[in-house]
Amino acid sequence: MERKRIIKFGIDWAAILALILCFIVFTAVKGGAFMSQSNMVNILRAMAITTVFGIAATITMAPDGFDMSAGTLGSCSAYAFVSSYLWFGQSLFMSIVITIVTTLILYQLTMFLILVCKIPDMLATCALMFVHQGLGQWYIGGGAVSTGMRTPWNAEPLRTALSDSFSAIGRAPWIIIIMLGCVLAAYIFLDFTKFGRYLYAMGGNKEAAKLSGIDIKKYRYVAGMITAVFIAIGGILVSSRGSSAQVMCCDNYLMPSLAAVFVGRTVGGAEKPNALGTMIGSMLVSTLENGLTICAVPFFVLPAVKGAVLALALIAAYAYKRE
Repeated sequence: MERKRIIKFGIDWAAILALILCFIVFTAVKGGAFMSQSNMVNILRAMAITTVFGIAATITMAPDGFDMSAGTLGSCSAYAFVSSYLWFGQSLFMSIVITIVTTLILYQLTMFLILVCKIPDMLATCALMFVHQGLGQWYIGGGAVSTGMRTPWNAEPLRTALSDSFSAIGRAPWIIIIMLGCVLAAYIFLDFTKFGRYLYAMGGNKEAAKLSGIDIKKYRYVAGMITAVFIAIGGILVSSRGSSAQVMCCDNYLMPSLAAVFVGRTVGGAEKPNALGTMIGSMLVSTLENGLTICAVPFFVLPAVKGAVLALALIAAYAYKRE
């Protein structure tokens, strides 16, 4: 019995222990180069975008959903943000509003397939990955949205340069503040509101939640709309950080964000997607990537490390569920 408790404690706090171990090992190997203030800011800045996309996935997974199209939709959000600002000369605030509204509109198709057509989440969003890629690249003419480039219809952009306020969103400290704000908002929403409790009830047992009087479709739709807002924020951060919207610029954030969510499910034995756990999972993934990069590990090895983290997180998440 004691042995089982020790094993369960190790699984429940594996993410925290692994994070501490990463700091110890990388500090021992690289010393001040890893633990320097600038590198700590680099880790926080690198994890910010993964965390925001992870929060979007957390909201989706709370009612037992699963969104594979967050990365491609995030790229569409990035196109909308930069094109609104550069091509059409909108203010920074209006560009953000347009981006969020555009993402909400595009997410209606996701909700239609899932709630009306009753297609399983994973199949519906896998199909939409290709739809988002096609629509996004058609809109930008297959190139990118950046300064010095004409529009796909060969018109001159109304704005020819990005302002400091535009670029500041993707730099420290704003990108870190936005990340913390998203985590706090999701934490309060999921843990301290009726909507959050209902989403967790749906994730635990959808049929029981339905029988208890919860409007399954309504709350799943609410979760989808909130997910879309966080995806839009993720796209804004990516394009601001890169000072452009490149083709499929957000696609690579899908797997790290999913890894962060599954790592977060195990933290403290939560056994459910949660905002604080997702942030810890994202920090673990970003710390590993940062430390291995400083240790001169070839960049093409890093995806294998992320995949291993996801696999171990899945093992930890479901090892005791089988019992």
